[in-house]
Amino acid sequence: MPSAFANKVVIVTGASSGIGRALVLRLATAGARVGLIARRRPLLDQLSGELQCPNAVAVADVGDRISIHAAINTIRESLGPIDVLIANAGVGTPTLLDPINISDVEKMFRINLMGTIYSLEAVLPEMLKRKQGHLAVVSSLAAFKGLPGESGYCASKAALNTYMEGLRIQLRGKGVGVTVVCPGFVNTPMTEVNDFPMPFLMSADRAAEHILWAIRTRKKLYRFPRGTSLLTRFLGILPDWLVAKTMSDYNDKPPMNELK
Repeated sequence: MPSAFANKVVIVTGASSGIGRALVLRLATAGARVGLIARRRPLLDQLSGELQCPNAVAVADVGDRISIHAAINTIRESLGPIDVLIANAGVGTPTLLDPINISDVEKMFRINLMGTIYSLEAVLPEMLKRKQGHLAVVSSLAAFKGLPGESGYCASKAALNTYMEGLRIQLRGKGVGVTVVCPGFVNTPMTEVNDFPMPFLMSADRAAEHILWAIRTRKKLYRFPRGTSLLTRFLGILPDWLVAKTMSDYNDKPPMNELK
């Protein structure tokens, strides 16, 4: 049976490492024509050289509107009209208190929220004109609970989920699908700084498998893995004092991930 992604032009942002890289490898195996976008040219070129499928590479910072539009246009010129966009690029680091690390919070919103919107903006008009396409966004289970020490990250993902929900409803009947995927802990460069147990930690390849399944089956909102999803729901009903106590060690010495 032919793959649902065979001969489809699929763009992946944040493609150079972690979940993005795993998505690209699985898409290539599925016969897609893959557009790779990230900030690091050497890693993109290395990945491109591993692929046995038509592909195109473009360097961009998704948080720079002009940059990401130019990158997507480069891929479109090389591979053709975009069938699927997987807006995967994202960053995260703890939110400090005194003083608040405003520059980090601003960057998380610029990349996680606005970077995704800029990416959608670059492909949506064409999809609407063709009356076909799929917008997929990699969010996080952190979107469903404001966690102490992670206010900025949780808020950026919650805002992303809300934006995509409204967009999904607005696009009904226009031929363009929307899928938001919310993973738990995934073994990537962003989580490797964590020095605490990460429940239900999964590999990037396993996460990519879940994400592509959600896109293929046109899920609206998909939370995974089940264990972490249930844990997040449980956290939502706990009293503030217990959540604060549980995360006190984390906030005393947060695992800072420098945002570059």
